[in-house]
Amino acid sequence: RINIGHLLNELKISTGTNAGLVQVYSGDIKNQSDSNPIAEFTNKATLKLSVLGASVLPSVSVGKKTVSYTKSRALTIRWSGTRYLSGVDALISVNHNGSTTKYRYGQLQVRTVKDKALGYRLELTNTVRLADEYLWGVSEMPSYWPTAALQAQAIASRTYALSKAGAFKSSCDCDLYGEISDQMFLGYAKEAEIKYGLMWKNAVTETAGLVLTQAGLPITAYFFSSSGGKTELAVNAWGSEKSFTQIVDDPGSLDTSLNPRFYMWDRSISQAVVAVAFSLPDVVSLEILSRNESGTVGQIRAVSSQGIESTLRGESFRSRAKLPSAYFDLIGMQN
Repeated sequence: RINIGHLLNELKISTGTNAGLVQVYSGDIKNQSDSNPIAEFTNKATLKLSVLGASVLPSVSVGKKTVSYTKSRALTIRWSGTRYLSGVDALISVNHNGSTTKYRYGQLQVRTVKDKALGYRLELTNTVRLADEYLWGVSEMPSYWPTAALQAQAIASRTYALSKAGAFKSSCDCDLYGEISDQMFLGYAKEAEIKYGLMWKNAVTETAGLVLTQAGLPITAYFFSSSGGKTELAVNAWGSEKSFTQIVDDPGSLDTSLNPRFYMWDRSISQAVVAVAFSLPDVVSLEILSRNESGTVGQIRAVSSQGIESTLRGESFRSRAKLPSAYFDLIGMQN
């Protein structure tokens, strides 16, 4: 189950497929069911889902006419041409926060989840089959890259997803986020890319069943776009040991033609951001205290105008300051 909309106030669902059918069910329906839908519509209508107290309020609009239906803590949305509903192969469009994404497979679930700061919000998920329906929509590498690279990415993405599957998170009503906190999931848009989408889909198919394991279990197959010339140990990145992560040379990341954006970079960070990163009132000096074997910053220290010192792991500072990586040098400070 992939989270494709987190902490939402409302969202809209429609289909642009002629003769496509969308059905709405009350409750979280996991599999095929004899339940009757509370609403159904075609390509001439739009479903709107809003938060109402602790419930989801559905309404369907056709032209200027809107019909509201009984609220529920959770709803299931199915559309024709899927494993859950026969008929014309339909695409559905999901709009929230100003963006629209199309989905072809599985079914959607929407439920309210209570956030400590915001109160009740909507969590939107896409329940898909991992082996194909999910992986076809993962977008972590340009589809025009060489076949071997695409196949390696497919294996890594499959392994990562399997390592997370079953570790259900109630805060998102999901196993995986469809964002970079797990893996970018673009739904149908990935495989629909002109010419190149089929290349990614083929890479998934050609590597079917291939997984990276340790002691018979899928590893958390971390991956990244570029490094500073060497890979990193998990303990340096996240603070915990993972024996399958090792420091090895990555010469491709130092090739200016292959990696022009991140071979070398510079960032200017405001004093305010640095102070917040170190939990200090202000910062008058920064010093790199150590580097890891890979070359990343191990420890970095900040000193305030009152002489208060604060030290962070390099990766913690990178994350808080929103730097591209922990491979960095300090150029200087300005008031």
